[in-house]
Amino acid sequence: MGRVAELAGVTVRTLHHYDAIGLVRPSARTVKGYRAYSAEDVERLREVLAYRRLGLGLREIAELVGDASTDVVARLLQLRGLLLERRDRADAMVAALDRELEARGRGLTVTPEEQLEALGGRLYDAIGGAYTATRRTEPRIATQILDALGDAQTVLNVGAGTGNYEPAGREVTAVEPSAVMRRQRPAGSAPCVAAAAESLPFEDDSFDAAMAVSTVHHWADPMAGLREMRRVARRVVVLTFDTDEPGWQDRFWLTRDYLPEFAGVLEGFPSLAGMADAIEARTEPVPIPWDCADGLFEAYWRRPGAYLQEPVRRAMSVWTRVGPEAEQRAMRSLGDDLESGRWTERNGDLADLDAADLGLRLIIAGADGGPGITKMPGPCHTLRRRALGSFVWIRPDQGAVPDPASPA
Repeated sequence: MGRVAELAGVTVRTLHHYDAIGLVRPSARTVKGYRAYSAEDVERLREVLAYRRLGLGLREIAELVGDASTDVVARLLQLRGLLLERRDRADAMVAALDRELEARGRGLTVTPEEQLEALGGRLYDAIGGAYTATRRTEPRIATQILDALGDAQTVLNVGAGTGNYEPAGREVTAVEPSAVMRRQRPAGSAPCVAAAAESLPFEDDSFDAAMAVSTVHHWADPMAGLREMRRVARRVVVLTFDTDEPGWQDRFWLTRDYLPEFAGVLEGFPSLAGMADAIEARTEPVPIPWDCADGLFEAYWRRPGAYLQEPVRRAMSVWTRVGPEAEQRAMRSLGDDLESGRWTERNGDLADLDAADLGLRLIIAGADGGPGITKMPGPCHTLRRRALGSFVWIRPDQGAVPDPASPA
């Protein structure tokens, strides 16, 4: 026991306490008959200590590691999700400190209230509040997802988060590895299982359909998660992002002109074709309406001033991933261009568009789904790439229109 305590960085007294309360009990015996930790015991101890260092109480930890519906892989993925949340919060605090340092460097007064808001609970409240205030179900995207689900009555929502886009009138089961996100699900939501996409605790063909909305890029192994969805459901519908097209990061003016670091956020992300092939699926473009109610990263393509608002950005994981330096530089440049009129010069023609294709895609497998790519559903406006690297906007009634940002 002493050796295990030394390796784990805890006291023998701590191990004795865990043993006494039934949290981690040594199940092996030495040749002399002393109690010892088996490999499985050490594995459990590692999980307990990791959760403890995240600040969880022993009772909550006991529930997590003792959950018979999850295996070790699911619990590790759950732990990974909690660590990422902790990192995101730390990054948000760093960003708040950077803003204060910049203000002080410019000789501005930082009030006591602003100092407390930057490091206290109100910072976390603002992050969580921003998500619920800006990340809402967009009815037109929801309709496209519902069409893809077809007549499925039992639906598994993988990486469900707070439950946006869960279809009403269906028997929905949610899967969410993050305890923090599960606690934010509103009253009356579908029952939620603590599990990860890569290790779904269900038998084969348990559901008519499985869906995943804007979550695949957070998975540790997207391909494994997609195959698991295909295993447990007869139909699979996934809303994700297309990085196959050369120069894909130039589709959107924000990443093209202000945030080139965005390409690094999706580095290593599987190709759209690869994900579709893995589950024998087809893909379908998802146009983003100009007044999109869901505050996803591309939602404000025709409302650029929204990106200058802190609560709007805090509901988008991209900004945490690229870091505060890139975020502040991008916002300064965008603010300057909006004030000078340069943004309007380059992108003013967007005001005539009702929707845009900025890379969102549905992957649909099973039932009507099959290999291939479908056309845009109904009238919309899309970006197509020309040989020389510029783009054109496609209007269904007018044909190709030169991109206003492209050289003449």
